[in-house]
Amino acid sequence: MKKFTSVSDVENLQEIIKKALDIKADPLSETEKGKGKTIGLVFLNSSLRTRLSSQIAAQNLGLNVLTLNAAQEAWNLEFADGAVMNGDTVEHIKDAIEVLNQYCDIIAVRCFAGMKSKEDDVNESILSQFEQHAKVPVVSLESATRHPLQSLADCITITENWSKEQKPKVVLTWAPHIKPIAQAVGNSFAEWMQEMDVDFVIANPEGYDLDPAFTKDTKVVHDQDEALKDADFIYVKNWSSFDDYAAMPEVKGDWMLTNEKLANTNDAKVMHCLPVRRNVELSDEVMDGGNSIIYQQAKNRIFSAQAVFSEILDNIK
Repeated sequence: MKKFTSVSDVENLQEIIKKALDIKADPLSETEKGKGKTIGLVFLNSSLRTRLSSQIAAQNLGLNVLTLNAAQEAWNLEFADGAVMNGDTVEHIKDAIEVLNQYCDIIAVRCFAGMKSKEDDVNESILSQFEQHAKVPVVSLESATRHPLQSLADCITITENWSKEQKPKVVLTWAPHIKPIAQAVGNSFAEWMQEMDVDFVIANPEGYDLDPAFTKDTKVVHDQDEALKDADFIYVKNWSSFDDYAAMPEVKGDWMLTNEKLANTNDAKVMHCLPVRRNVELSDEVMDGGNSIIYQQAKNRIFSAQAVFSEILDNIK
């Protein structure tokens, strides 16, 4: 693996899931692999699970870890090509990345969607610059359109919780929120589920369809009850409109996940990437109930990152 920004960077999904599960059984099995090498974790946005899980994963491999909260601790960055930097920005992203090239053997970056320009977000205006200017492998810790480390952890979690011969029904359901949220987690989960042996369905209100470039031929329904019928796994996540970019069209009906709605499923396991707005996206009774595997999912963030870092280290001379 030479980089990791989407599922297309994974040669064999089942093999990397198995690798992650082997790592989970013995997290310190490769403590010498990263010895003498450095990973730079660059955060342009806030983080809890991604930051901590990536640090733990890197340390488990013996990597030296540099963590930069770029939005708070670095100079104000300029991202536009050809910019005349006579304003508030002090350092161009090209120069910052070139310096990181000197310090790091792997660069991992977290950069959310700006939610202002659809074109900029769809074209990954920030991540693309890291991919263009980095001379070392780049790992996405979430970008404008995808969250691949989260999605790999989701695949690991589903695999751990399914032992039947028939394929499980997995439902990605939209949930309410108080503000516009990017589509990255939903997009990414859709991409990865298309590579898993599952019966995958997306449920969202009218006006909230995800980018068809990610959903492709996945079944999308606008009736949550219909989608949840006989579900084995339910992934709860909010996102704003893609067509009317970053808008929040009016939604009729109650889309918050409750135990009452779970009664229509195959005693479905409930997933969420966190953080979660309790009693807005899903109820306390679901979050704290026996169907929730959300914290297991969060723990698996360590092993998704560790599997990816390990694969990348195999290709660094």
